[in-house]
Amino acid sequence: MNAAEALIENPGRSASNRSLLRGADILRAFKPGSDLLGNSELAERTGLSNSTVSRLTQTLVAAGLLQQDRSRRAYRLAPLVLSLAHAMRSGSLVLTAAAPHMRALAEKEKINVGLASPDRDEMVYVESIRYARRVALRSVVSGQRIPMELTSLGRAYLATVAAEKRSALDAVFAQRNGKSWPSICASIETAVKMVKEKGFCSASWQPEVVALSTPLNGPDGIYVLNVSMSTQESLESVEGRLAAKLLDLRARVTHDIQKLHG
Repeated sequence: MNAAEALIENPGRSASNRSLLRGADILRAFKPGSDLLGNSELAERTGLSNSTVSRLTQTLVAAGLLQQDRSRRAYRLAPLVLSLAHAMRSGSLVLTAAAPHMRALAEKEKINVGLASPDRDEMVYVESIRYARRVALRSVVSGQRIPMELTSLGRAYLATVAAEKRSALDAVFAQRNGKSWPSICASIETAVKMVKEKGFCSASWQPEVVALSTPLNGPDGIYVLNVSMSTQESLESVEGRLAAKLLDLRARVTHDIQKLHG
């Protein structure tokens, strides 16, 4: 079992289910900048054997989830994946409830507002509305993955998880961050305490980018709302200006989720 598999909550899965889970790991390996991957690269990224990867890629091609580039002996995601993503977004009750309030806040305050959901040891943006005054060093779009342990989004989520799952996640984070892990772990504990006491946490993991995040209970699990901006202001100054607005956003979205969910 690789580190990612340890995060799956059902250890008594069958062999057929295990194949499906490993197939999902293959799909997760494709990211911006890694759009074309061969079997050996996929094996390295997933921790699976070459023979297992070879079998799974052929199955995923047959299922229409991967396309094979025979001349380069590699694979890329197929259009079906985009179709599934569109269906997910259009059918998301949480996104339906959140999007109008997120856009209104972003436009009023000229800030970035995001909604994310956990996937294993990362956070995935479900929606990202970019309205900051200053041009940031990077753009964030729906579907983008970010590190759970380094970001306010991820740390706000970690404040909600049970001890057993948190322990499994910490093991993955420790392996990924090496000597930096003790200081990162201490920052996570500070953020978790902040969420429990104030309802939100903050982080500045990229130069001149400050973000605040708060957990959001959805009918299908935990999501996280965040606000961020490119600024030279201190973390404390941004918290004083945006924390109440973020918590009000959560209250408004929660109210509309309850209305839509009946």
